[in-house]
Amino acid sequence: MEIRSLHPLFAAEALGVDLSHPLDDDAFGALRRAFEAHSVLVIRGQDITPAQQVAFSRLGELEIHVLKQFLHPEAPEILLVSNETRDGKPIGLGDAGHYWHSDLSYLAEPSLGSALYARVLPRDGGDTLFASMHAAYDRLDPTLRARIHHLEAVHDYAYRGDIQADAGTRPRLTPEQRARVPPVVHPVVRLHDGTGRPALFVNEGFTPRILGVPEEEGRTLLGALFKASLDPSVLYRHRWRVGDLVLWDNRAVTHLATGCPADQARTLHRTTIKGTRPIGPRANALAAA
Repeated sequence: MEIRSLHPLFAAEALGVDLSHPLDDDAFGALRRAFEAHSVLVIRGQDITPAQQVAFSRLGELEIHVLKQFLHPEAPEILLVSNETRDGKPIGLGDAGHYWHSDLSYLAEPSLGSALYARVLPRDGGDTLFASMHAAYDRLDPTLRARIHHLEAVHDYAYRGDIQADAGTRPRLTPEQRARVPPVVHPVVRLHDGTGRPALFVNEGFTPRILGVPEEEGRTLLGALFKASLDPSVLYRHRWRVGDLVLWDNRAVTHLATGCPADQARTLHRTTIKGTRPIGPRANALAAA
């Protein structure tokens, strides 16, 4: 196995890996270390079944997405990310990720990571952009960094769901689905529970407001943080090939699907690994006191 860097700050490719066969402990450990070191890990040229993707993804317990109509029929741990239809109905989330977000940041225990496997790709477009939230935090003006260090923000799936429903791109959440994903509060600065490194933990998709500050000031702060997280220096663009599996760390990056022409099929399989409750600098300091 060889780990090759894809960006000066984060993202790497793992060469010499075949996920159609079980990995031994040494190989799995090497991949996990590369994942935590680089935040985005690309493994190209794979030919795997849903069961093999699920088996590889078990860095922790796997999530089952709230939109059950888009789960893989053979493996409910897999969410279908697709613009294809069968019998006039969508088989997956056609608009998945068309905004900057960290997967499942709206849960009390957000996702540790996600693995996305490319099955069908369009001729044009379809790239995914990743932003290093470690690098974005490091590049903040010291005054702004100090201002946000102990703040908390709301993350809300229904906030994004309502925007998409109003646009007609996704069914409106049912009362039962809303009840399963109530708003949660997380630190604006998150300490990575594997490395201890700080990262911004807000995103345009699911973070509508910051707590403890006036509404207008909160909007201004969020705008500044979103702008910092989209600086070109902290972005990596992944250009997909069929058979790519990309594993990313939701504690350390946000991502965006750039979209593709509606008449060109795009289908990928996503598994999502359950994480732990985010810890910020304030909670860490209180625990140490």
